[in-house]
Amino acid sequence: MVKDPAVARTSCSERGSGAGSRLASATAPEFGIRMETREEEQQMSERTKVTVPQLWEMKKSGQKISMITAYDYPTGVWAERAAIDILLVGDSMAMTVLGHSTTLPATMEEMIAHSQAVMRGNDTSFVLGDMPYMSYQPSVELAVQNAGRFMSEGGCDGIKLEGGVPMADRVQAIVNAGIPVMGHLGLTPQSMSMLGGFKAQGKDAQMAKKIVDDAKVLEEAGAFSILLEAVPSKVSKLVTERAEIPIISIGAGPDCDGQVLIFHDMFGLYPAFTPKFAKQYADLGEVIVQGLKRYADEVRGGAFPEPKHCFTISDEQYEELMSILE
Repeated sequence: MVKDPAVARTSCSERGSGAGSRLASATAPEFGIRMETREEEQQMSERTKVTVPQLWEMKKSGQKISMITAYDYPTGVWAERAAIDILLVGDSMAMTVLGHSTTLPATMEEMIAHSQAVMRGNDTSFVLGDMPYMSYQPSVELAVQNAGRFMSEGGCDGIKLEGGVPMADRVQAIVNAGIPVMGHLGLTPQSMSMLGGFKAQGKDAQMAKKIVDDAKVLEEAGAFSILLEAVPSKVSKLVTERAEIPIISIGAGPDCDGQVLIFHDMFGLYPAFTPKFAKQYADLGEVIVQGLKRYADEVRGGAFPEPKHCFTISDEQYEELMSILE
């Protein structure tokens, strides 16, 4: 098993000096900017950058790995405050943020722009750029080139790509270029036409064996971790027990080394549908709708803005203004 990627990229020009220090430097109280408490600042300053060796050690010690998707600066900041281990700038952004019906329309330019935004808000999570459709499938050379763009332009710590045996040479080449790779097996949305839609995978013995075999091949190719999506729990447990690298679950049961959820599914921010495997931790979508309704009512009724939301000019300066205008 190859384990020799450049694993500890601790800084880049896009990151600046950290989410905590950036926010703490915003000293404009008249604009109502929220400042970190001393406790929050201390917690963020004490947290070190998550690295591949640390994630491997978490698997060995049985410590579960937390992972979510992130597409923008605020989510990067919130994830850092919550000490999330891994962030995935997922091609799911095409659906949850841009409103497409599939992940396929996501482009490298869009993915890099969203990666940059996340990195500006987060210094300590391990951030992965999700290789979009046709950014790696056509050739090994294209795969390495686009993976490199996620690192050099997006500021990411590694990349994720879909596929098993057919993509093993891409994984190996990217790792040999010094870029950590997370594999993705089971339900692979970029191949949904071949899979017959968004359906669970590995529910029969032959397909389950293929997932087990593909996981072994990806590990041997140098993947530092593998994501299993919509795979039966028993099959995922087999893969996890046989692998020396962390296996992350999204709808693949509790026995994997970690879990990932789509941020918008977690907080009721994607109205189209919610996958069976998603758990909603808050319905922020409804909170936002109610807030927008209140805002519209207050604007129409003249209740907003109140004096506390307005800026003032002294009587003397106002009188001088009037005299100038006269």
